[in-house]
Amino acid sequence: MKTTKSILIITLAIGALVSTVLLVMEQLTDHSIAVMAWEMPGISAAYLFWGAVGGSVFLGVAIAWAVNAIVYGAPVFVVLVVAKLAIRGLPK
Repeated sequence: MKTTKSILIITLAIGALVSTVLLVMEQLTDHSIAVMAWEMPGISAAYLFWGAVGGSVFLGVAIAWAVNAIVYGAPVFVVLVVAKLAIRGLPK
C-alpha cells in the first residue's frame, strides 16, 4: 500500500508540473488557441464551479490548475501501476 501512495504522489506532482507549464505557456504564447485546447479540462471545470467560488479569479485558476494536474497525472499513474505489476510478475 505504501508504494501505491508514493506512485500517486509522484503522478500528482508530474500532473502539477504539466499543469504549471500549460499555465505559463498560455502567457508566453499570448493566449494561443493551441495551448488553450490542452487546458480545456481545467478551464471547463473552472467555468463550471466559478459561481460556487464567488467568481474569484484566483480560485478559478486554482481549480483549473488542480483539475489539469489530475487529468494529466492519471495516465502517468496508470503507466506506473502497470509497470509495477509487470515487474512484480517477473520470475525471480
